[in-house]
Amino acid sequence: MTLDEIEKQHGFTYSELYKRLEQDGMLDVGTYGPEWYSTVYPKLKENPTLLLHTYDFELLSTDAVNEAITELADPEDYRQIKPEFRFIPFGQSGAGDHYCFFLNEQDGDDIPVVLVWHDSIEAHYLARNLQDYIFRTLLTDMSEQDIYNEVSDKEFRSNLSHVLKTHTKYLTEIQAGILQDVFSREIMDYEVDMPGGRKEKQRGLLTDTELHAILAETIPFEKMNVTFEYTDE
Repeated sequence: MTLDEIEKQHGFTYSELYKRLEQDGMLDVGTYGPEWYSTVYPKLKENPTLLLHTYDFELLSTDAVNEAITELADPEDYRQIKPEFRFIPFGQSGAGDHYCFFLNEQDGDDIPVVLVWHDSIEAHYLARNLQDYIFRTLLTDMSEQDIYNEVSDKEFRSNLSHVLKTHTKYLTEIQAGILQDVFSREIMDYEVDMPGGRKEKQRGLLTDTELHAILAETIPFEKMNVTFEYTDE
C-alpha cells in the first residue's frame, strides 16, 4: 500500500518530508518476522532506513500503518480513543506503544509527533513536526549507548555514522551541524538523576542535561513532553 492510497482511504495529507522519505526508500523495512533480523537487517544496517538503530523503535511498513490507523480508530479497540482524535501511526515500541502524527493539530506541514501509550490513557508530545522528531531522536541516541546489551564503543559509533549518512539530508543545516559536532566527541560515562533520589549510570557522547538544553534551544515546542488523555474512560 502506498502513502497516497492511505491518504485517500483515511482522508488526510502527510507532510512533504514523510512523502520524501517514502520516495527515497527510507520507509522500506521489509516484512517483519522471525528471520527479519538475520536476513533483512544486515542489508539495511549500513544504509539505515528511518531510525533503524534507535532503541525501542520499530518503523511500520505502509501496510502496517494502514492496519494500525484502522485499529486505533475502532470504537471496539481496548484503548477507547475519543473519535475526534486522529492518530496516524508510523512506528511502535516493543511494548506496542505507537509513535503517531497527531492530525488534530496539523498546521500546514507541521504535524506534531506524539507517543500513544498502550497501557494507559495518555499520549505524550514529542516534537512539533517530523523533522524535529528525527533530530530529537538522533541526538537522544547519541546520549544513550546501549550498555545493557553490551553494545561496544565501535558498534555504537558505527551505527551513528551510518545513520548520519542517510538521515542528515532530511534535517536543517543547524540540526545537522549539531549532530556532526556531537558525533566528533569522545564517549563518556555520566550519571542520570532518577526518581527517589537514586542515580543511574549512562554512557554516550553528551549528558542528558546537555541533551535537554540543546533540544530546548534548537527545536523549542511549548508542548514538548506534555501529556494528555485520549479517552473518556
